[in-house]
Amino acid sequence: MAATVTASSVSPPDKPQRESLLEVENLRTYFPVKRGLLKRTIGHVKAVDGVSFNVGHGETLGLVGESGCGKSTVGRTILRLIPATTGQVWFDGQAVYEADRHQLRQLRRQMQIIFQDPVGSLNPRMTVGRIIGEPIIVHGLATGSELQDRVASLLQRVGLEPDYAQRYPHEFSGGQRQRIGIARALSLNPKFIVCDEPVSALDVSIQSQILNLLSDLQTDLGLSYLFIAHNLAVVEHFCDRVAVMYLGRIVELADRETLYKDPRHPYTQALLSAAPMPEPVRNRKRIVMTGEVPSPLNPPTGCAFHPRCYLTRDLAKDAIGGQGGVGKNSTTVEIQVQGKPIRIMRRCTDERPDLAPSMNNMSHCAACWYSDEAVQRGGPSSK
Repeated sequence: MAATVTASSVSPPDKPQRESLLEVENLRTYFPVKRGLLKRTIGHVKAVDGVSFNVGHGETLGLVGESGCGKSTVGRTILRLIPATTGQVWFDGQAVYEADRHQLRQLRRQMQIIFQDPVGSLNPRMTVGRIIGEPIIVHGLATGSELQDRVASLLQRVGLEPDYAQRYPHEFSGGQRQRIGIARALSLNPKFIVCDEPVSALDVSIQSQILNLLSDLQTDLGLSYLFIAHNLAVVEHFCDRVAVMYLGRIVELADRETLYKDPRHPYTQALLSAAPMPEPVRNRKRIVMTGEVPSPLNPPTGCAFHPRCYLTRDLAKDAIGGQGGVGKNSTTVEIQVQGKPIRIMRRCTDERPDLAPSMNNMSHCAACWYSDEAVQRGGPSSK
């Protein structure tokens, strides 16, 4: 992936025009852990640890993974709601982290967010009209009757009645509150919206309505989305490309059809095998991940997924002639998982794999030393 960018806040004339609307390059977000009377820093929680991706004009990129893997932190760091430790974000040719106060104010109009919690993200003391109109007032775009007309138009666009502007958030259902949040995100006519699990708190029937609304808005307004979720069925339906995160890093990135049909990372295979299917009688191999998710305060060396990976265990068994954790081989190493000795491939513990493209598909990237073997096996062996 591309190296960290250190250019000025506006791309110089001699630089080629960037094709993507948003480019995230080597992004890291660490939170210090302090202890003692003097509050000395004893370590860092590596919430985001070297993430790179891009989002094209009018594209939806899905960001999936287990809870706590850093998905929401990525979205908030992109928008500078959380400060980045290192890395760079380019939006429409402008370096977001090098923007001054005036430039950042302009960027705020182009980059918005829809929050996960439709209740906590709305001020209970403000009417719906004030909630939606506040960004318009702050940026000096309209006042008086013009402001009221814009609020009424936004409410209609998201499927609500204009007279709802006089009501308070507690008077609405969860789905209606999320529509209000969407209207607020649209109030400044943005180009890019971070959708931070916008349907996870809603009933299934309401989820489909919100997804259809977001899809219609994208078609009408040409919006680009970073769609954060852990419902794989929703992501498959809604997104153009999918990035899979594990412990602060992207471990697989591909277009939707390719990733769901041909996952190359053992973690992606495990996630897809755990997703419910509409055909319960259909036989499929279930991949059960063992052990606990490692702490981002002290992540494993090498590949962070190796303590839970079926593939590295199967390959180690093959390397020592099917003797499991008893035999020894120079290419394998023994580790402890939940108090039990497990033999895995040494390379998985010693070297951290980078996100690398497949030989057959350069747009399909996986961070696994043995991604070809993962495709061939498709799940754990019966040895």
